[in-house]
Amino acid sequence: MSIPNTPIVVIPARMASTRLPDKPLADIGGVPMIVQVWRRALEADCGPVIVACGEQAIADAIDEAGGDAVMTDPDHPSGSDRIHEALERYDPDGRYDGVINLQGDLPTLAPEVTRAVLQPLADGDVDIATLVAEITEAGERTNPNVVKAVLAMAPGEMSGRALYFSRATVPWSEKGDDPLYHHIGIYAYRRAALRRFVELPPGVLERRERLEQLRALENGMVIAAACVDTVPLGVDTPADLERARRILSEN
Repeated sequence: MSIPNTPIVVIPARMASTRLPDKPLADIGGVPMIVQVWRRALEADCGPVIVACGEQAIADAIDEAGGDAVMTDPDHPSGSDRIHEALERYDPDGRYDGVINLQGDLPTLAPEVTRAVLQPLADGDVDIATLVAEITEAGERTNPNVVKAVLAMAPGEMSGRALYFSRATVPWSEKGDDPLYHHIGIYAYRRAALRRFVELPPGVLERRERLEQLRALENGMVIAAACVDTVPLGVDTPADLERARRILSEN
């Protein structure tokens, strides 16, 4: 196996956000945020882009922008379940052999970051690819809201196998200043790997850490991560929204 020949980008989106109500429809530059994310996905030129919608209002916004929206069960427990349903509806014949899962709250995402997530799949043993960035702010090293990826990645390398993900400060270092890596929640799955993943029951470590990707590791699936320069801005709060508006207005 190698990098998928015919990847597709799927963006899961639903309205259930407590800190920023109706987040996918928040106005950025005169259009809903989900439309901005869809545009960033098109700019990456990795394949067709569809939005997996939990509510009709999101689908309407994408339809109005000229994109492809697929309605899914609003009660899916995770984005992976949502993108799997949307992909099976959109492509029941299996034309697309890989899927990039982009989060619906990344309106300023650079196209090269989206493209980078496919690279670890060049290793035929890798089932799922993802992204990391080296932590540069001291406070993030101990912040449980910053998920850390433990990688088998030697100094100077830009990708490596993922051994674990945690909210704790891992891996331990005697010096205390060895690099730690911030996990970025963008994934690329081989089509068969996505199907297998969503069929697995939640894992023990997944429930404890509240990290879905641990389900794959617990069941022997291989995850690898590529290292990028910065963590993309995820819009979770009104302050994040204002920052995204400034960034896009400047560009």
